[in-house]
Amino acid sequence: MPGALMDPQLIELARRYRLYYKICRRCGARNPITAKKCRRCRSKNLRLKHRESKSR
Repeated sequence: MPGALMDPQLIELARRYRLYYKICRRCGARNPITAKKCRRCRSKNLRLKHRESKSR
């Protein structure tokens, strides 16, 4: 349904799920933004997902 994509609440919800999570530096797994350790390997070495591309 093309009209469903124009709903601002759905766009914000999609943006939140696509851009706001943490990546494990050890195994590369995606984790929730509130994670303290990796769900897969239990490492505490997490970083936030990069949201903007770096211009050179």
